[in-house]
Amino acid sequence: MSVILIKGAQLLLSLSILVVLHELGHFIPAKAFKTRVEKFYLFFDVKFSLFKKKIGETVYGIGWLPLGGYVKISGMIDESMDTEQMAKEPQPWEFRSKPAWQRLIIMLGGVTVNFLLAIVLFIIMLAVWGTNYTTKDSAKYGYGVSKTLENYGLQQGDKIISINGEAVEDLTIDINKYLMFRDVATITVEHPGGAVETVKLPENIGSQLFEAGDLPALTPRYPFQLDSIVPDSPADKAGLQLEDAIIAINNQPVNYFSDFAYGVKNKKEGAADVTVLRGADSLNLKITPDEKGLIGIVTTATDTDYIKYKERTYTLAESVTGGFNQAYWEIKDYLSQFKYIFTKKGAKGIGGFAAIGNMFPPVWNWQAFWYLTAFLSIMLGVLNLLPIPALDGGHVMFLLYEMISGRKPGDKFMEYAQMVGFFILIGLVLFANGNDIYKAIFN
Repeated sequence: MSVILIKGAQLLLSLSILVVLHELGHFIPAKAFKTRVEKFYLFFDVKFSLFKKKIGETVYGIGWLPLGGYVKISGMIDESMDTEQMAKEPQPWEFRSKPAWQRLIIMLGGVTVNFLLAIVLFIIMLAVWGTNYTTKDSAKYGYGVSKTLENYGLQQGDKIISINGEAVEDLTIDINKYLMFRDVATITVEHPGGAVETVKLPENIGSQLFEAGDLPALTPRYPFQLDSIVPDSPADKAGLQLEDAIIAINNQPVNYFSDFAYGVKNKKEGAADVTVLRGADSLNLKITPDEKGLIGIVTTATDTDYIKYKERTYTLAESVTGGFNQAYWEIKDYLSQFKYIFTKKGAKGIGGFAAIGNMFPPVWNWQAFWYLTAFLSIMLGVLNLLPIPALDGGHVMFLLYEMISGRKPGDKFMEYAQMVGFFILIGLVLFANGNDIYKAIFN
């Protein structure tokens, strides 16, 4: 089975689970408050359905357009834009006839389930698989350091002892997450010579790294060799060969892959001067990176023990505590990403379904699948809370206005608001997936 099919299958299954549970979050309180639910759909049934069956007063079905799903609640202006029912007298079973607090609970039900699902999944994952963690000595060769961090005193080959005076569980993943999304004031490191130093960082270190393109800012160092060269890439055109050993770049020695990546990233204008050892001969090649700063090589580590993980198991009680803690930080970190998204550079990085699908591994891995499902559940919950009409957050915004002011927005106003929100959402979906298409064609 091809990588695309495997990733696509994981994405489809994950989204199906999330959509069904999210809509159940609306469905259950609606039924509890004796509100009629006319439809419950996985995916959208534009013109026709792949499957549908009426049970009681509700039609359950599967649409053909996999862009989400919906529940159609009587007496509510939603994405169906069914305004005929709104022209009639309100009925006791309709959404509009219920007290504002009940309508609020119904609208918040979907995102509530999203966040609860993430917590439950994190608890189960900790109980079943535990976690891997690293220590100062786990990175055998230390860390490669970006230019931005070098400017503040970090050195190539540093080993990370603590952040803000506290040990970090998985440095290889969490160190960059901390720098980008959390308040990092100090990093305590052990320099290659053995000296220990606490380096101070500015409050905006994440923004500096983002604008400089220094991501990831810290990576484990490893000795490497060429695994493949992309045809017609800058490296291929410059004459780099698979048997070559890269020993220097811009007259700086290369012992680890991070040394080479640093040299490519921080070269002066024009081509990078790459020195290779080909047999007994030393050759100089001029390689000009592409617009993404890549030269078109794939490498492998010659020492697979360059990073060593230790395993941590959890009792059920520890899993519960750990699951809540992980969900809290995942939500907080995701919210922190918005300060980068709402920039010109950040907008270019927004991706659609292809970008989400590429997050899944090329082989089926249940641990990775459930982690990504939990993460996507958080993403779905947060995005649905945005105060955009047509999203749950938009409905919540108008309900809160009604509860505070005592005045209910008119049906005509809600119709127009729903239409505006719908066009905003369509625009965002087209923009995100357009970015995917652009990258696929030009990158």
